[in-house]
Amino acid sequence: MAVYQITHKYLLDDYAVVQLLTPGELDVGQSMTIAGVDATFNGTYTIWALPQYLYTGTDTEGDLLYDIDVPIANQVLYAKTAADVERQATAGTLTYTPTCTWVSAADVTAWLNIIPASANDTALITQAASAGSQFCWRRRAEAGYVDSLTTVPSADVKLGTIMYAGALYRARGSLGDNFASFDSMGAGPIIGMSSQVKQLLGVDRPAIA
Repeated sequence: MAVYQITHKYLLDDYAVVQLLTPGELDVGQSMTIAGVDATFNGTYTIWALPQYLYTGTDTEGDLLYDIDVPIANQVLYAKTAADVERQATAGTLTYTPTCTWVSAADVTAWLNIIPASANDTALITQAASAGSQFCWRRRAEAGYVDSLTTVPSADVKLGTIMYAGALYRARGSLGDNFASFDSMGAGPIIGMSSQVKQLLGVDRPAIA
């Protein structure tokens, strides 16, 4: 989760714009929450655009218009049906929690080649798919990649994410770094982020020198 300070606000033709104090790692189509501005701007919305110029309204076709002679950095635009508000200084916060959806429970189930025995199994596989997607997206971001949160960048990254999510599911009921086992020989170590998974994700080395 990231929280950004808002410095300015304005609203034209049912689209609101807030300006952030610092650049934000935001994505169009993702959800965000505005707080501390006022009753008109506050709320949870979908990011519609990240304009770098002054927004001037919409044309007859409903397309967004900008004044390219007035650059304004760190803007976030979202749909908001309300009366127009002139651009002005303000205070408040924008909270953004990126949610990655690269792989599904069905992807993980197919890779594990199992049929969930209960609703608990299904819930855990779903949780593993969500956690695996989020973790692998974050690891690639830390390595310098800029990926979509909703579309997996390539087949190898998808397989690596599925493999990692599968390892999370298989670790159910374990304590520490071993798979749960009733075998007297003990349990093998969990290697979720194996060298093979790292290779598939492309995180064994930074994407940017």
